[in-house]
Amino acid sequence: MKPHGLERLLKPASIAIIGASTNPAKAGCVIMRHLLDGQFRGPILPVTPRHSAVCGVLSYPSITALPIIPDLAIVCTAAHRVLPLVEELGRKGVGAAILLAAGFDTAQRTTLLTLSRQYGIRLLGPNSMGLLMPHLGINASFSPIAARPGQVAFLSQSAAVSTTILDWAKLHEVGFSAFVSLGEDCDVGTDELLDQLSRDGTTRAILLYMDRVKDARRFMSAARAAARNKPILVLKSGRHCQEGTPDNVYDAAIRRAGMLRVRDTHELFAAVETLSHAPHLKGDRLAIIANGRGLANMALDVLIERGGKSACTPLDIGSDADVAAYLAALNSLLDGEQANAILLIHAPSLTAEGEALARAIIEALHNHPRARRFNILTNWAGEYSAQHGRRLFSEAGIPTYRTPEGAVAAFMHMVEYGRNQRQLMETPATLEGSLDVEACARLIHQAHERQQHRLDTHLAQPLLAAAGLTTLDTWIVGDAIEATLTAEQLGYPVALKLRSPDIVHKSDVHGVMLNLRTSTEVAQAADAILDRVQRNHPGARIDGLLVQRMAARSGGIELRIRIQRDPAFGPVILLGESGAHPHHMVASLPPLNQTLARYQVLGALGSGCIRDRGGPTPLNVAALAQVLYRLSELLIAFPSISELDLHPLLAQGEEMTVLDAAITLDNEAPPPLAISAYPTELEEGGWLHSGSHLLLRPIRPEDEPAHKQFVSLVSDEDRYRRFFADVGELGHEELARMTQIDYEREMAFVAVGQEAPYQGQILAVVRAISTPDLQDAEFAVLVRSDLKGQGLGRIMMEKMVRYARDKGIGQLSGLTMPSNRGMIALARKVGFEVSVSLEDNLVSMVLPLTSGVGS
Repeated sequence: MKPHGLERLLKPASIAIIGASTNPAKAGCVIMRHLLDGQFRGPILPVTPRHSAVCGVLSYPSITALPIIPDLAIVCTAAHRVLPLVEELGRKGVGAAILLAAGFDTAQRTTLLTLSRQYGIRLLGPNSMGLLMPHLGINASFSPIAARPGQVAFLSQSAAVSTTILDWAKLHEVGFSAFVSLGEDCDVGTDELLDQLSRDGTTRAILLYMDRVKDARRFMSAARAAARNKPILVLKSGRHCQEGTPDNVYDAAIRRAGMLRVRDTHELFAAVETLSHAPHLKGDRLAIIANGRGLANMALDVLIERGGKSACTPLDIGSDADVAAYLAALNSLLDGEQANAILLIHAPSLTAEGEALARAIIEALHNHPRARRFNILTNWAGEYSAQHGRRLFSEAGIPTYRTPEGAVAAFMHMVEYGRNQRQLMETPATLEGSLDVEACARLIHQAHERQQHRLDTHLAQPLLAAAGLTTLDTWIVGDAIEATLTAEQLGYPVALKLRSPDIVHKSDVHGVMLNLRTSTEVAQAADAILDRVQRNHPGARIDGLLVQRMAARSGGIELRIRIQRDPAFGPVILLGESGAHPHHMVASLPPLNQTLARYQVLGALGSGCIRDRGGPTPLNVAALAQVLYRLSELLIAFPSISELDLHPLLAQGEEMTVLDAAITLDNEAPPPLAISAYPTELEEGGWLHSGSHLLLRPIRPEDEPAHKQFVSLVSDEDRYRRFFADVGELGHEELARMTQIDYEREMAFVAVGQEAPYQGQILAVVRAISTPDLQDAEFAVLVRSDLKGQGLGRIMMEKMVRYARDKGIGQLSGLTMPSNRGMIALARKVGFEVSVSLEDNLVSMVLPLTSGVGS
């Protein structure tokens, strides 16, 4: 059976060049030369009616004349010829094609995608530079520079960036496991390539250059899965672009996926150097050895600015330091415990020649028994005299950099990546839901019935209260007299605010007056607001004025929280200080849990988007995180909320008070979340044979403690049958992977006891992880050993079968051991096809989901 289209694109056994040419200036000649120079081992099939041979290889006059069906075709023709050629390739049965031509409009790209789906041919491009798979001898690109084999994969949406990276890599002898130019990615996109490369044994790290995201949910799902296995670094262009998705939203997406963003090509080059040679991060305490205080201080400055940790004062061993002095300082650190990373800096010196010193250090590291416990980085400063030393370090697999700043930046890439991964693995605290769903639903329904699509502070107050947020009481008045009477009842000072559906920003007409302390001030302010509206916006509707008692702002921080819809990523939550523009706030992608909300607050503080001025009541991170969490809950439950603006929110210790709010409701179908939310609709009840009540529901990150207890109550024998290995107590990382799942491509259902003696306990788990194309999902089920015979296994299996069928998964498959007779019998009862391999000591279980079995 032939491999699927993506395998045939990345690992082709045969390649056809459509539009092959003998003209050295034509892509059809360049590609032929590159494939021949790369010593590709499979058949190379040039297609052209003009020549009997190209580059000495027998050619064919047409696609239909090809003697075999090639895995991959590289289409080197002009754009107007591409569509009929792709259709002809599809009819031939070709697995994949690379489209080099540019200039396709929307209709033509749509036609290409239709042809791809119709014939099952995968398309890279159009406007692709091609791809290079150095380990396979494939240079199917028109890049003037080839790539050498390595362990870093590079994906790029820009041909210019691709050639720049290849040029740099050639000079520094950096290799790649894969190098793919996506072009306009009408078919094959970043998400599928991330999936493929995350499972590739040759690839240790992935670099991604991107300027856009087409399908946010697919991208986020693939990126989150890949980033759990391998480091992914992202260079994103357009940081200051005013159109489309703001840069802070891309920041949030990259961070949420567990990837690491680099800001420019200099950082990217440094990252390539690090990822090509460095093993995993050993720790974040960096020690610096240098033969000059200036270079050491430059490195230390960058370390501190980027939030790094210095293990000790930089060791300035003097400008006259010789090889022995360097080795003594190095061995001292290797023998000690104060550092777990070491940066060696060398400025050109008469007493320690660069190449000789590099050889001595490489030998010392090779011989020292504790050297593997450290990350080693080097900076041989300068150009002419330093190049030989840097070459030796590269050959020895030790990262080396031209500047001390570059070396530290590369180290901090590793540190920041580790931090992102730890944050993703952190178990969120359990927080009882404070959202009154019924009250919120009633209020939103009433607003829709009354055609109230924009709710101001007065109308939004009940909805925010039902979401567990504290608001100030507001009163509506029609004129200055009513405003004065209301203020007298509330007590001074008060705030007066305009209500007008036609004036979204009240500041445009100075429609907010604060700290009014007398009836005269209130009356004058009311008349002034109404006069300004009449004068500047004579046609604007006025729905009165709002009167609020002034909140005591002393010692508090005024913040802004905004929810809005992004064209690529859907709903986003923004946090910053009062008055901040949305582009200058810290963004996050819902759904949030307590941990993610807390990190958004810490991110706002760390970036300066919120400045805690050190007053008598410092910002309460936990309290503000709860507000973000509750707003996320509200948004998930009621996606018709298209905008929400708390501006300002007064933070005073544990008290978070909404002073002004605006909510916009939308009757149209909302855009999907970029990250799948917890699927509440999949919850259902169940019963044990004993009559004890169960709740069957998807697993949640907060389940980690309960899941740990559950596994401890499974016998060693049952755990061995489930995991095919002796499994002791599971650590936090393993449990986090089991509970913090991506509902887009994985599902785990837990059976939770609803009454004594099992109240709140996990009694069974069934899990299925699907392939990205949903053709297959591998399942496993585990029941608490003391509850066998209660029907739990069948309950869980049937629940998963129903889910998989509704999801559109092609089949469920699993493995167990011949000795696990209970599992085998259960599988047969549910309808699985069971086959036993005594030679492999395995039992295969497959359930096609095209019939009504298991329904």
